[in-house]
Amino acid sequence: MVTTILVIIAILLAVAIGAALIYASTAPDRFMISRSALIEASAERIFPLINDLHAQSQWSPFEKDPNMKRVHSGAPAGKGAIYEWDGNREVGAGRIAITDSAPPSRVSLALDMSRPFAAHNTVDFVLEPIGAGTRVTWAMQGRQPFMAKVMSLFINCDKMVGSQFEQGLAKLKALVEGDPTRVAAE
Repeated sequence: MVTTILVIIAILLAVAIGAALIYASTAPDRFMISRSALIEASAERIFPLINDLHAQSQWSPFEKDPNMKRVHSGAPAGKGAIYEWDGNREVGAGRIAITDSAPPSRVSLALDMSRPFAAHNTVDFVLEPIGAGTRVTWAMQGRQPFMAKVMSLFINCDKMVGSQFEQGLAKLKALVEGDPTRVAAE
């Protein structure tokens, strides 16, 4: 009797795992995460804080490890600027490089993570004038391999990464609009 129950449980578990893997395989092969914020300033005023990887450290939500090793190389700003980091478990290690810069409307970057997992994604910042302000959109896209599809069954990456984009955009907004207390608090 106990053996029969264990066999039934094992079969049900195998079917559930198989169904989850089949379901994961139907997810798209690419992902995109995007968030926007309206900043009460011109694109010309915001653009330098995105186009300069040194300046990004003032508002980036990923600057969480005070002991992180940071290396800047290449161009001082714009196309060819490179930022490499190696930090704790929370920030990992990787490299980001500006691959294209169209002042004052767009900055494109190549993001290569090596830790906590390998990833090669494209990041875009688009600045769109809206009245007296600017809508800043921060987007990331890339391949979604099978294991990432399986992980997405348990982790909502759009919510997790999107919330970090929202934090960064809020810090950028506070920095540009002149509220240093909000920048420090977030």
